[in-house]
Amino acid sequence: MSVHLLQPTLRHRLANRGLDGITTLALPAVVFILALFVYPFAYGLWLSLTPKTGGMLANYARFFSDPFLADTLPRTFRLSVPVTIVNLVLAVPIALRVRLLHRQRLLTTILVLPITLGTVLVAEGLLTYLGPRGWFNRVLMGTGLIAHPLALLHNYWGVALSLFITGFPFTFLLTLSYVSGVDPALENAAATLGAGPARRFWTILFPLLLPGLAITLCLSFVQAFSVFPSAILLGAPAGPTRVISIAAYQAAFEDYDYSMASAIAIIMGLAQLGVVTVILGARALFYRGPAGAGKG
Repeated sequence: MSVHLLQPTLRHRLANRGLDGITTLALPAVVFILALFVYPFAYGLWLSLTPKTGGMLANYARFFSDPFLADTLPRTFRLSVPVTIVNLVLAVPIALRVRLLHRQRLLTTILVLPITLGTVLVAEGLLTYLGPRGWFNRVLMGTGLIAHPLALLHNYWGVALSLFITGFPFTFLLTLSYVSGVDPALENAAATLGAGPARRFWTILFPLLLPGLAITLCLSFVQAFSVFPSAILLGAPAGPTRVISIAAYQAAFEDYDYSMASAIAIIMGLAQLGVVTVILGARALFYRGPAGAGKG
């Protein structure tokens, strides 16, 4: 009597390799990423390596050899890094306090408003509010605190303030989500053993929040580093707030040098990637556990 072995069907062979019906649900997302992220990046990289004149790296050499272009990189860092740090430093204690409030949803809803308004509308509002005849200067002069209007527009401080207003809600909401997830029993146990608020924070809360704070710091930095409307509307686009995104825009739509604009965009992306790598690498030196450890 012969025994006929059943050959596995194509469906079973694919399932054994991890390609089943559930896996195929990810195909639209893969196509979306390839079409809107991978292909544009690859095309931009190729475009940056095909300059109008010179060799493959002529655009990059031109960027770093031209002070007017190269200075945009440290200027962008001088804007984005302080704002990112201030946002995170203020978000942590405020989040620790807000998580104990009963009307937490109302406060978070109010903080979401600057995000929904957008950077352009916020910048337009600051032009009116912080101008020489705006409410801010008029109140200070009316109360006798200052004799002349403060110069808060078309300089570094106007752009930094706009980045803070639009970036703080984002940083705060991310921080609040991590803070609210920490099990209060851990703090209560430490308080029972005699640990003060500062010691409870640095020995219990901070190690648990560190993975989430690192991610928040990365996302907040990337958001601030890509500043563009605020630098034009509230800053000095040809002076101290000429950030790298403005240089890319001018190369593309004023000089019509798309190859150079692509090179500047690649440099911008590499700069952000470098900072994110440093932050995540530093996080690994202090904490290697899961982000959800100790959460209730």
